[in-house]
Amino acid sequence: MSEKVDIARVPEGLAEIPKFTDVVQHALISDVLRHTRIVSSKQFCYNPTGIWRTDATPAPYKPKEAIGFHIVASGTLWLEYDGVRQTLSEGDIVLLPFGASHWIGVGENGPIFDPGGDLPPAPWDKVPIMRYGDDKTEVRILCGYVISDIKDFKPFRSQLPEMIHLSTQAGDGDDWLAAIVAQIITEVDLPQVGSPQVLERLTEIALLEVLRREIVSSRSQAAGWLAAVQDKRLSSCLASIHRNPNKNWNLVKFAFESGQSKSTLSANFRKVLDMSPMQYLRQWRLFLASQELRYSNESIAEIAYRSNYGTEASFSRAFKNCYGTSPAAWRERYG
Repeated sequence: MSEKVDIARVPEGLAEIPKFTDVVQHALISDVLRHTRIVSSKQFCYNPTGIWRTDATPAPYKPKEAIGFHIVASGTLWLEYDGVRQTLSEGDIVLLPFGASHWIGVGENGPIFDPGGDLPPAPWDKVPIMRYGDDKTEVRILCGYVISDIKDFKPFRSQLPEMIHLSTQAGDGDDWLAAIVAQIITEVDLPQVGSPQVLERLTEIALLEVLRREIVSSRSQAAGWLAAVQDKRLSSCLASIHRNPNKNWNLVKFAFESGQSKSTLSANFRKVLDMSPMQYLRQWRLFLASQELRYSNESIAEIAYRSNYGTEASFSRAFKNCYGTSPAAWRERYG
């Protein structure tokens, strides 16, 4: 076995590259998705007929931080985003992580329907069905939003595009996601006891699968966090952080884990992630802390200590710098 070397003393470029396999890459992606949960969701069934248009962006029922979605249950329509139209068909799923402005419709210059503005006051004991027009040609869309902590981790948030369009009917063979979509539609059409809760879980599964497929399909053009995950040396450092986020890390230890000198590692982090290894560590720790505030009953002081902050005050300052609100306000809002 070779002797361990102090990476801090190794000349630039001479550190040994650690062994690497796709297992590391997959583990990092899985770790982020594993921490993705739906905090809340709301959906309604939109059944317009004939020729129509809908500005699908300004919805009073939709919180600012929500991820909007459309699931096409039947029929064909167009979606226009950024001046470009594309066709949506049965089984298609569209996610809009940042609420991008868009229109949906059938035909040209039809009447403008506003289902979001016409929704009954919440809470709903079952999914509202909004019907418009009297034509026989009907489109059925499940519209709504999810609030998910997927966007709370900033390095991953930067990977999300403005819009994701996935067809569950494309390709050969059966797509299990199509079965999930079919069950979502069934829960809307034939509501049973517990349907709202089942719908939320099914929507969560669909969201995770759409995100996973988006990540896999975009790896060849990767930038930012996904590019770092695919970089053999950077991913070794990231994997160490995700494996043991509460370890007493420093740049020397990160350099040893990644097989690079301190200056090379720092430069590569800046180039790919636009942050230092220690900044990434703080982002991940604060993300985990945000989830503990949301889902656990532990005190803020306990969470601060586990997140490697010496005092609750220093943790609160760091948390507010990252999320724009104090830990107490975050817990009150999301807990």
